[in-house]
Amino acid sequence: MERQRVSRVRRPGRRRETIGTAPGTLVVDPDAPKPVIRVFAYGPEKSVEQDGAELSSLRGLLGAWPVVWVNVDGLGDADVLARLGEIFQLHPLALEDVVQVTQRPKVDQYGPHLFLVTRMVTLGEHVETEQLSMFLGVGFVVTFQQRVGDCLDGVRERIRKGTGRMRTNGADYLAYAILDAVIDNCFPVLEALGERLEDLEDNVIAQPRPQRVGEIHAVKRDLLAMRRVAWPQREAINVLLRGDNPIIAAETRVYLRDCYDHVTHIIDMVETHREMASGLMDAYLSSLSNRMNEIMKVLTIIATIFIPLTFIVGNYGMNFRDMPELHWRYGYPAVWAVMVAIAAGMLWWFRRRRWI
Repeated sequence: MERQRVSRVRRPGRRRETIGTAPGTLVVDPDAPKPVIRVFAYGPEKSVEQDGAELSSLRGLLGAWPVVWVNVDGLGDADVLARLGEIFQLHPLALEDVVQVTQRPKVDQYGPHLFLVTRMVTLGEHVETEQLSMFLGVGFVVTFQQRVGDCLDGVRERIRKGTGRMRTNGADYLAYAILDAVIDNCFPVLEALGERLEDLEDNVIAQPRPQRVGEIHAVKRDLLAMRRVAWPQREAINVLLRGDNPIIAAETRVYLRDCYDHVTHIIDMVETHREMASGLMDAYLSSLSNRMNEIMKVLTIIATIFIPLTFIVGNYGMNFRDMPELHWRYGYPAVWAVMVAIAAGMLWWFRRRRWI
């Protein structure tokens, strides 16, 4: 029999590159959206914002403003990415990691620049993660996202209003603010997963149906995705804290320690939820076993009651000529009375023994 081939749907962001391609070659996903550039340039006194900015205007902003933040939504044009690399002197190997959107959170140093990778988490039907790549240099931050939409609106609003320390500090503080927003965005996702686990716990106890197994595995898969984000994220922040790179000021490292604490808290929540999910599977199997035991107990009691009744009916069903009470006028109702009395007596005995 010919084996049937199963086709798999290609996940967004995956692409194949030719084996032996030179390092630093940009191979973009043909299905990725085209880059849309948004620029924030600010200082202590004011800020400017440009949506859909042109590459030619970026050189004039560098050096003219204390901090320039260039955010790129979409990775579908290798030429635009290469030109951004020329403007900000970004290392080709780092740019290659930008388009390889399956990177784990990390921190690499390329000359005077720091290259950071983090992952933004969103919860729909399942947990989805999106890579956010960030370059930190003197006076600028360049971020790359796979698509439009993120959790950084709060950071943008602080730049517009000039609240807090955002405008008075340098680019390193902006990089911290972005990391902090991405990390804090994990908490509502984990809270939603926790509520889903609580609902599953009630349903598993009350209604241990087969579809609960799929629901439990779905939550466990989502928690595994969160774990793959949180653990390397803590390692990356620890690299920033232990490093002696002059780009990151000592004051900013104090705030990074707060990020480290938040990630540690996220890891604790993920592990707690994973243990709870594993316990739900045990609870489901236990509830299913208890329900099966109850069913078997009822069936056993019914079968036990019918054993003597079957004996009586079988005995009088032999129809021998000289059997007593065979021609008795009240034989039929008497047999029924005996059988009802036996069944009632056995039920009374089972209840007295607390078997039912």
